Amino acid sequence: MGPAATPGAGTSGAGRSGAWTNPLRDPNDRRLPRIAGPSALVIFGVTGDLSRRKLMPAVYDLAHRGLLPPSFALVGFARREWSDQEFAETVKDAVKEHSRTGFSEEQWERLAEGIRFVEGSFDDDAAFDELKQTLTELDAKHGTDGNHAFYLAIPPNAFPTVLSQLKRTGMAVSGAADTWQRVVIEKPFGHDLDSAIELNELVNSVFPEESVFRIDHYLGKETVQNILALRFANQLFEPLWNSNSIDHVQITMAEDIGLGGRAGYYDGIGAARDVIQNHLLQLLALIAMEEPISFSPRELQAEKIKVLSSTRNILPLEENSARGQYGPGWQGSEHVSGLVEEGFPPDSTTETFAAIALEVDTRRWAGVPFYLRTGKRLGRRVTEIALVFKRAPHLPFDDSMTAELGQNAMVIRIQPDEGVTLRFGSKVPSTGMEVRDVNMDFSYGEAFNVSSPEAYERLLLDVLLGEPSLFPVNEEVELSWQILDPVLDAWARADDAGPEIYEAGTWGPESADAMLERTGRAWRRP
Repeated sequence: MGPAATPGAGTSGAGRSGAWTNPLRDPNDRRLPRIAGPSALVIFGVTGDLSRRKLMPAVYDLAHRGLLPPSFALVGFARREWSDQEFAETVKDAVKEHSRTGFSEEQWERLAEGIRFVEGSFDDDAAFDELKQTLTELDAKHGTDGNHAFYLAIPPNAFPTVLSQLKRTGMAVSGAADTWQRVVIEKPFGHDLDSAIELNELVNSVFPEESVFRIDHYLGKETVQNILALRFANQLFEPLWNSNSIDHVQITMAEDIGLGGRAGYYDGIGAARDVIQNHLLQLLALIAMEEPISFSPRELQAEKIKVLSSTRNILPLEENSARGQYGPGWQGSEHVSGLVEEGFPPDSTTETFAAIALEVDTRRWAGVPFYLRTGKRLGRRVTEIALVFKRAPHLPFDDSMTAELGQNAMVIRIQPDEGVTLRFGSKVPSTGMEVRDVNMDFSYGEAFNVSSPEAYERLLLDVLLGEPSLFPVNEEVELSWQILDPVLDAWARADDAGPEIYEAGTWGPESADAMLERTGRAWRRP
């Protein structure tokens, strides 16, 4: 699968961005993928669940697809007393268990040549000195050429220590004009606006903003990226994509699982901070943005920033937001425990369900509410965007003919069954005139004979290529907190009431239904 020539360990053909340039390839041929150039990826927090389930398998899958050069290296940093070989075996086990592309011993042996491990804690100067020496040796002997990406898969409270070590050792600074150093940060990007600003200032004191990649794995999903293709490659939809045709928009991320062993981490964070501030507001920005001049990172980010700058909470917040905690109930055929039974503090006001109503204050979207909701222990696992259209201004039918007719809708399914559904009215085959809803369905799995890459594959490759289109910048993060902070403040002032308890396996608290019922609308039941 790859291009006609494969990059070697040297720098020939590698551009400043880190992408490999095949000298035999037509630069106008977009069918062949871009291949990362010589580089090393250092993972802090390499013993964690994210690394084992997502990052290590994604690195292997990229290599297996021919998108990493032989001069790629993977370096783990942790307090385990591992040799390089023992770490490589850990990576191998994770790859065998979670790889998307299947395990190949031949491919593994090539990747394993560049795997290294450094033992130490984040405040251990000697360990970071050893890490720098390891990277220097990889540059000289494995051909990584001074290009280094540092993935902080660690709690935010450890960022200052690690960043200061990278600055102290000089690893955060390019040693030559044709090399690069980048840092990758996992959410949460702060817990409110003030902490987000503080975090951004901290990171930018070590790495310039163009070298900072904030991971929002939802933006790496194929269906999310397809929003741009759906809107701007088709004349069919864009004329309807405004307040003249659309009644409201619902963006839902529902999970059918509970907190399990994450109760200690989750308490004090909650569904709004965990999902709405990043995932759902980014989806809103992609749905509501204007057509960019091009798909360059700068133009895409500029249009998203315009949307987030124009987004307002619908007031009063007490009526246009809802929060809840799940209690015991039936998840399918299984009876499941509530939060308190799972070890969650009984006096905690942290929500496991959150819903808010927003408006985008632009000519295109004036008067169209955007309803965002997320929760755990809901009816099923699904993430979708539903654009619900206005009813026809005149229906030449009596009520009995259209009793089963709802509103037209376009539903973009992000997971688990990626695709797009159009819902519209059609006549029921009979001698009478009866109209009811039918669906026209597009499924990724049926339309394409290749499986979609995992989000982390796309995002890790973009980091190595220096392609920031799918990564939120400082201003996007801070604008998202400006939208969410008033809701969180209102909930904090109402803590005497606390989150409403909802039964596991349902679609959330009654207050969330009341939020839409006040305007004659209702949540979809996916």
